[in-house]
Amino acid sequence: MSPVALLTPTYGRDLEICTLLCESVDRHVKSFSKHYLLVPDSDVALFAPLSSGRRIVISASTYLPAWLRPLPRIASVMVAPASPASRRQFWWSLRAKPVNGWHVQQLLKIAATISLPHERYCILDSDIVFFRDFDLARFEYPNSIPLLTMANEVTPDQPWHSRWVDTSHQLLGLPTPPFPAADFIGHIIFWDKQTTRALIARIEEVTGVEWIEALCRTREFAEYMLYGYFVQNDPASALRHAVVHSTPCVSYWDDPTLSKTDLTQMLRRANRDDVAFSIASFSGTPVDTIRAAMAESDAIQAPAVIDPPKGQAVLCRSGKPAST
Repeated sequence: MSPVALLTPTYGRDLEICTLLCESVDRHVKSFSKHYLLVPDSDVALFAPLSSGRRIVISASTYLPAWLRPLPRIASVMVAPASPASRRQFWWSLRAKPVNGWHVQQLLKIAATISLPHERYCILDSDIVFFRDFDLARFEYPNSIPLLTMANEVTPDQPWHSRWVDTSHQLLGLPTPPFPAADFIGHIIFWDKQTTRALIARIEEVTGVEWIEALCRTREFAEYMLYGYFVQNDPASALRHAVVHSTPCVSYWDDPTLSKTDLTQMLRRANRDDVAFSIASFSGTPVDTIRAAMAESDAIQAPAVIDPPKGQAVLCRSGKPAST
């Protein structure tokens, strides 16, 4: 059996919440091999204190091609002045328009999955916090892993999601399905190395260029959509996965800032098989508030009980908007 590895693409602005993720992983996540933090080269020193025997910080340049290079921060502001995106770092090349950190994090997930010495991966965003124990032993290779699939979720009036459906099928050489279409985006997502390698081989076969270049040229893509639609249309890959309709993460995607009381109540309402929560950064909920709620809430004391159908866990809701 080959234990699952954890992947977290992150960057300097998320250091505080990522630190909380790491603390919660160390406390609650069981039976994993290593936890990899994938960060821009300029942020490696910031994340170095989080390194340990089971946690490794890896610079983005380890996996990005030499032709894709980070722009200095001042140049990134010039690419997208006076907009929320101006706070992002951009990477430029002579092969495609500049891509931002959100794109690069997606590229790093794929590149790390095919390059690191593990067969199975659990992808955790920086803003995830575990509040119950979560044992990954059941997802070890060669057992099947969950494929989050929410049927008929994407409609034409969702500009980002509907576009990702289109581009995923173009990159995979598949006819675009009618709407409403399936959505595969959520928290606590599992990937398989063999499947990911087959996915990028398919992209390269269809586009005629290296997969990273193909995605940079496309720009409007979502990695979980690509993976999900590929598995859905590849019989060999489908055998490695078991379809689930939600993930074990309570997600908060609203604008109002949560108080400690709000967060405690949210945790108390969590289902018995929820193991983590995620609070969108744009809510402005301070990390200190999250820590205080976790310390006081009785909802974090009971371990999760997950009854796997056909050898697979039932993973709970995601409830996410148009972003990954």
